[in-house]
Amino acid sequence: MIQVIAGKKIHGIAAIPGGVQKSLTVKERDRFLNGVDLPSIETVIEWAKEVLQFIKQYHETNKSWMDNFAVYPSSHLGMVKEDGALELYHGRLRAIDSTGKLILPDIQDYKYLDYFAEGVERWTYLKFPYLLDRGRENGWNRVGPLARINVCDYIPTPMAEEERKVFFELSGNKPSDRTLLYHWARLIEMLHCGELIRELLHDPAILGGELTATGERRAVGIGVVEAPRGTLIHHYQVDGKGRIERCNLIVSTTHNNEPINRAVQSVANRLLDGTQKITNQLLNQIEIAVRAYDPCLSCATHALGQMPLSVELLDHTGTLIDVRTRPE
Repeated sequence: MIQVIAGKKIHGIAAIPGGVQKSLTVKERDRFLNGVDLPSIETVIEWAKEVLQFIKQYHETNKSWMDNFAVYPSSHLGMVKEDGALELYHGRLRAIDSTGKLILPDIQDYKYLDYFAEGVERWTYLKFPYLLDRGRENGWNRVGPLARINVCDYIPTPMAEEERKVFFELSGNKPSDRTLLYHWARLIEMLHCGELIRELLHDPAILGGELTATGERRAVGIGVVEAPRGTLIHHYQVDGKGRIERCNLIVSTTHNNEPINRAVQSVANRLLDGTQKITNQLLNQIEIAVRAYDPCLSCATHALGQMPLSVELLDHTGTLIDVRTRPE
């Protein structure tokens, strides 16, 4: 589908200033509806339902471990529609604390600078976004599938909404702070997206019409979407020739910087046993904790290249006493 819309599967160009570069043809639409040389959208939806059944059974079998792995109280940030429904593309920013209390009341996306700031630490390239009124220590939020499921009032497609209700029953109809439930929430969103794609494939608007908006050119543009990893903020200022003069990005992994660090800390607190060695169990569980957030560290640090997992163990004086790297 990405290849059809954007020209190629990797680094294609679909969005252009003011709109998109192409609409679907009838033949392209029917290819996805009817499964011509690829699975139909109905098949994709069935796959999503099957893997959701698997994750529920897996959680039931491993409930004790999954419910106690890297669990810590946190706030959650995501986009919602005006009526509180889950929104991925164009909505309002909402945040709640670990009890479900509203701490960011559905603000318009272009006002993000009035509510957010970013802290820095000497030991990392990643910044630490936080809500201004709650401060650096208490204002950080998780983002991504788990956060979106937590902050929304409902999901606007029927099958995914039923799965959301089942998910919430697990935590007593309260926001969940269980790190490993990111995977379950991600699968609920997969089903939701399948349902949305089916709706769009039956919408004649995707077959034609104006591809770009008309109106006044502006020097500043702000956009917020819910990327698969979480809330993604882009803010650009251009000159009269359209050249970028200023750019500010807060990507999903940057939002999740503090939560990822807290997850790693939780694992270390449980597994460090005083032997002054990094065990395979510790290395494995740190990787499990980090991967739950599906981080894109290259995006968040603006650094290119390979980023293997490297774990260093320091004593109370700051002396390095052990290091393990994966891949080794």
